[in-house]
Amino acid sequence: MNGMRRNRRCHEKLQPVTNIFYCCCIACVVLLFTGCAASKRAAYKPSDKIAAAKLKEDFSLLKKILEANHPSLYWYTPKDSVDHYFNEAYESIRDSMTEFRFRNKVAWFISKLKCGHTSVRPSQAYSDYYTVHKPARFPLLIKTWNDSLVYIGSLNRQDTLLDRGTVITSIENLPAKLLLDSMFHYISTDGDGDNFKSQAISFNFPLYYSFAFPLKDSFAITYVDSGIQQSAYVKLNKPVIDTAGQKKPAKDAAPRPNRRQIKQMILLSKRSMIFDTVSNLAYMRLNTFSGGRLRSFFRQSFKDLAANNIQNLVIDLRENSGGNINLSMLLTRYLKQQPFHTADTAIAVNRPFSYTKYIHPALPYNIAMRFATAKKTDGRYHFGQLEKHAYKPFTRHHYDHPVYIVQGGYTFSAAAMFVLQLKGQQNVTVLGEETGGGNYGTSAVHLPDIVLPNSKVRVVLPLYRLVFDTTQTKNGKGIQPDVYVPPSSEDIKNGVDPKLKKVKELIEERRKQ
Repeated sequence: MNGMRRNRRCHEKLQPVTNIFYCCCIACVVLLFTGCAASKRAAYKPSDKIAAAKLKEDFSLLKKILEANHPSLYWYTPKDSVDHYFNEAYESIRDSMTEFRFRNKVAWFISKLKCGHTSVRPSQAYSDYYTVHKPARFPLLIKTWNDSLVYIGSLNRQDTLLDRGTVITSIENLPAKLLLDSMFHYISTDGDGDNFKSQAISFNFPLYYSFAFPLKDSFAITYVDSGIQQSAYVKLNKPVIDTAGQKKPAKDAAPRPNRRQIKQMILLSKRSMIFDTVSNLAYMRLNTFSGGRLRSFFRQSFKDLAANNIQNLVIDLRENSGGNINLSMLLTRYLKQQPFHTADTAIAVNRPFSYTKYIHPALPYNIAMRFATAKKTDGRYHFGQLEKHAYKPFTRHHYDHPVYIVQGGYTFSAAAMFVLQLKGQQNVTVLGEETGGGNYGTSAVHLPDIVLPNSKVRVVLPLYRLVFDTTQTKNGKGIQPDVYVPPSSEDIKNGVDPKLKKVKELIEERRKQ
């Protein structure tokens, strides 16, 4: 959610010669450490194994750090169960193993905590290695929901076996439910939000398949063609590496975009606004609450809505997994009709937090906690601004016409908070599927990394527990839509967006009233 940056500069009172000498020394040190780090990353091999004793040290340390600092460690899973899952994973480390295998064990354990922000990432060296050396992958791109697997494409461009929208019933003789359940074990989510896991897998099925199952040269699949179950094999995707640099660009290749065009493409990937004056409709696609010059984007968008007297606004959050809380609240102010605050409670359990040696970055978050929180009678450190600050709706360019919010399993964190603020308001209709973000609360705000010393595996550590509405029941569910619109293989086959189709139907119904 909210990120922090540290600014460094030379002291202004230093004399010029001292300044130059000081900066040269700093530059040498930076180059030295940068060179060492680059050398280590260059020498990294994903096949290298780490001793079992070292991995057990990492695993034990992880549990201690979580116990000392995590604000909601036992929120959904009781302590005896957490201890049981930890012991099961810990005892399974009997021999040396690669970082990949160890990370999977960590991810399996972390998923049992049922905290969506407490997620596992590979070491920086692992990420850098596979940025350069593209791995072999399971070839099929698959949309998943409930117990369904539907084909949407292939990494092997020459593969024309399946048509888009084809229902896949098994892979390697494993039925869809068993496949998905196996992959779910490596994904963190708030409470019991399996819809988030389904959507995460849909975004990168090859990646999550590799977490749960071994890769082979080919994979047996069964699928339904014209109502008849068929069998086939699909080949492993192996990226072609042009080691000799002999690949020539196509004669008719499109010119490479310039720097300005690239920046514009990045902005459009984060947010866009389309006006349909004929239908009196505006469509805002918002994929994040971070970056994207969102303040100016929101300001201009609502100014244009007022200038064009647009009567219907669609806000699509299906690919928005969150970001900056302040930007989420900013957008809310253009739409909310009553004053509001972020959360009923926002608490941390420790200040300063423990094990700072292994938490990065630690200093800026500790400083922020020192000035932003106060210890209350419950023994917790409360983030007063999030609990007490009352946001007032904007009067200038405030939008009071019908609003349709489209949500899905990947709608999470600050995006789910936005939905929750507006759901139930008279002019707002929420449609789609259950969100990945919890209806009751979440653990987030500041999100440093725990970096385990031996494996360098990273685990995200949320520092605050947010409860949005203490009158609600903590049931482990996401936000339910007012109008449920599920996906279907037929819509995927025909290239139909059922959510937006339903929005247009609702707008037409309202016009007829």
